[in-house]
Amino acid sequence: MTDISYISMVIGLLLLAIPLYFFRMFGVPQIRAMVIAAARMVVQLFLIGLYLKYLFEWNSPWVNILWVMIMVLVASFTAANRTRLRYRMVIVPMCIGFFASALIVGMYFLLPVLRLAHPFDARYFVPIMGILMGNMLGVNVLGLNTFYDGIQREQQLYYYLLGNGATHFEAIVPFVRRAIDKSFAPCIANMAVMGIVSLPGTMIGQILGGSAPGIAIKYQMMIVVITCTASILSLIFTLYLADRRSFDAYGRLRNVRK
Repeated sequence: MTDISYISMVIGLLLLAIPLYFFRMFGVPQIRAMVIAAARMVVQLFLIGLYLKYLFEWNSPWVNILWVMIMVLVASFTAANRTRLRYRMVIVPMCIGFFASALIVGMYFLLPVLRLAHPFDARYFVPIMGILMGNMLGVNVLGLNTFYDGIQREQQLYYYLLGNGATHFEAIVPFVRRAIDKSFAPCIANMAVMGIVSLPGTMIGQILGGSAPGIAIKYQMMIVVITCTASILSLIFTLYLADRRSFDAYGRLRNVRK
């Protein structure tokens, strides 16, 4: 695989001048945010590249699990900030939802599917957990926002259902349904056109790295399946656990926003 020199990296990063130009032309208030995001991306990826080098050399199951737990914490706090929900309401549910879902689906992929003798091998365990975590983060942010926005906006419907004999679970089902529907719509749309309209990054990366197209396609299909499955599991776990903290003993919604 052809390496990219640092000079070529700088040349490639200059492409970001195009969106920044149009942001400025149309007065889009995202110039500073994009510059900061790009700078953070470069620094973080270079640092993680150095760390992964040593992580792969150590190849300790305990170190790998600890690294996944750190990813879970970062993902949980990031999701809480993006949803503007109170930490005490969602941090623990998110941590449990992310970790449990990633571990269940990730180990299923590494053991029965890949049939690895050592599923905690850093070369496989850490990247798979990272892919799952990134997808779960986006789904949870959209799902939680949709769920709580819906209940806050339509409290009359929620209380109407309770007043007509519905259990708490039955009363929140319409809001959970909407949250799942909205958060998974982009995933399903991308899945439907994958391979025709779009060529996924994982598959392209493997092909550029020297893998045969047939192998890259198989991995890509499995990546889509496990990310979709882990995302729905994490959203359900998080909603279930967060719901228990979000309502008082009388079924009234607490102040969940910051």
